[in-house]
Amino acid sequence: MNAFIKVMKALSDPNRVKIIKLLQQKSMCVCELQGALKISQPSVSKHLKLLEAAGLVDNVKEGLWVNYFLADGGSSPYAASLLGNLKHWLGDDPEIEGLIQKVPFLNRKDLCKPKFYHMTK
Repeated sequence: MNAFIKVMKALSDPNRVKIIKLLQQKSMCVCELQGALKISQPSVSKHLKLLEAAGLVDNVKEGLWVNYFLADGGSSPYAASLLGNLKHWLGDDPEIEGLIQKVPFLNRKDLCKPKFYHMTK
């Protein structure tokens, strides 16, 4: 039952559901998710950690980037089932639609620049 509760708790927060819906579009780094959701980097990282612990999200490090993507559900049948269903849920929600429309414009090279970089230009 613990695995089931972990997945349900992970999906009990609106921002975590939004992260899942964004990652259905493409893999993303923390900065891209932060840019889409307009929440702090530590908050995005905390949400990702909970989603990862529930078996919903995974990541791979590629050079400077850590790319987050939807897990295959192999670690939990509950995660697999909910990820499958979430593909079909909330597509007509205006807030989700707005987030998905932002995805093509999220450029990690612009979003992930260190703050001091902007001050030196």
